[in-house]
Formats: sequence, C-alpha cells, structure tokens
Amino acid sequence: MATAAFISDIHGNRPALDAVLADIRGRGIDDVYCLGDLVGYGPDPNGVIDLIRQERIPTIAGNYDDGVGWKRGDCGCSYATAEARAVGDASYAFTVGEVTDERKAWLRELPRERHVVLGGTRLHLVHGSPRKINEYLLRDRDARTFLRLADAEKDDVLVFGHTHDPWHRRFGAVLFVNVGSVGRPKDGDPMAAYAVLRTARGRAVKPIEAVEVETVRVAYDVETVARAVEAAGLPLVLAAALREGR
Repeated sequence: MATAAFISDIHGNRPALDAVLADIRGRGIDDVYCLGDLVGYGPDPNGVIDLIRQERIPTIAGNYDDGVGWKRGDCGCSYATAEARAVGDASYAFTVGEVTDERKAWLRELPRERHVVLGGTRLHLVHGSPRKINEYLLRDRDARTFLRLADAEKDDVLVFGHTHDPWHRRFGAVLFVNVGSVGRPKDGDPMAAYAVLRTARGRAVKPIEAVEVETVRVAYDVETVARAVEAAGLPLVLAAALREGR
C-alpha cells in the first residue's frame, strides 16, 4: 500500500506545522506534499517558509503566497463584509512587511500545480481549483460545479485546500479531497488538520476505488500562537479564530 500526507494552509503558524510534521513522521509516512498558503494571518510566516524548505517538501503556491511573493497588494481572498476586508488588509500588510525579499523570491518560484502518482493512482494537486488558485470549492457548492471539473480532469483524484474545511467526495470519475488547514482551521475544530491518502491497486480495482482518505487532527499549543498573533499587532479577531477553529 502506497501512502502520502498532504498539508495546506499553514498561514504563518509554525507550532501547528511542527506538530503536524512530527505526527506524520510518527506514522512512518515518507512522502509529504504541501498545497500552499504558507503565509498570511499568522505571526511567523518566515519560520513556516524556512521549515518547508528545510524539509524539502514539494510545495505549490497558494493565493496568499502569490500575493505576498509578487507584492500584488492583496492576497486574492474573498471577504463577505467590510470588517472582514479590513482584517484581511491588516493581515496582508503585516505579512508582506514581515517576509524577507529572499523568501518572497522563493515564493514566486513555486508552481501552481503538481501531478503525482501514488500506487498507480494519478493525483492532481492544486490550491483552490484547477481553474483558479483562489476558487473556493466549498463542500456545499452545487454538484454541477464539481461535475464540470470532473469532466475536465485527466487524473483520478483532485487534491486541494483553500477553504480550510476538510472533506472528500466522488463526483463522476474523480475523487475530490480537501485536505483542510494546518494553521487556521475553519470547521469548528481548532486542532491542526491534514490528509493521508492510501492506495492499493488490484487488477479488478479502478484507481479511484483503491483510494482511502483519512483526515488527521493534531493538537498543538493554540493559546501560545493566539497570544503571538496578539503580540504581533495583528487583528484580535484572528487570535479568536484560532482559539475557536473558525
């Protein structure tokens, strides 16, 4: 059986990333992929970038990485209210000021997607969707959206993040897997989240039917990170979101 771990949306939360990587090592999983958004919202974007580079984890760009790396002026995020936009603007200003020029250059070099093979099953790794780096593939979107994406998909499994809410479901001939968020979960559980995919392909088994998906939750010191958010001068609502998993 082939096994790999998938992490995403770390968002400047180094302690959460440390805890997740330790958990992955404890499970004996060698292959780890990162689906982007290393930076934004959290107090230590440089520390997250450095650890991902140190561990040589294959990584694709998230919308926040793109916005900061290229200094685009925003993160390409969607905000429902003016208040949320103000919080987002403050987060972006902090992050683009904090990330060093050398690290920004590294973020600019990240690819937008990867295609990998796990035990004979073909995986397409993106941040938001194959169409847009910042598209929100929410679990409750109209099924027609997913069916259109499935019709255009050449691989067996589409693996993505961006919404910070882990889920998986088959549409057409494609398995959709949202791996959740390491550093800023939004599903009501403050523990870090990542996904493990396992494949075992037999002669009579289709690749999509051979995939097992496990969402893993990992405890870490949320309160220490929330206080670091406050100490960094980031909006207090971001610290509350960490504590509450929203």
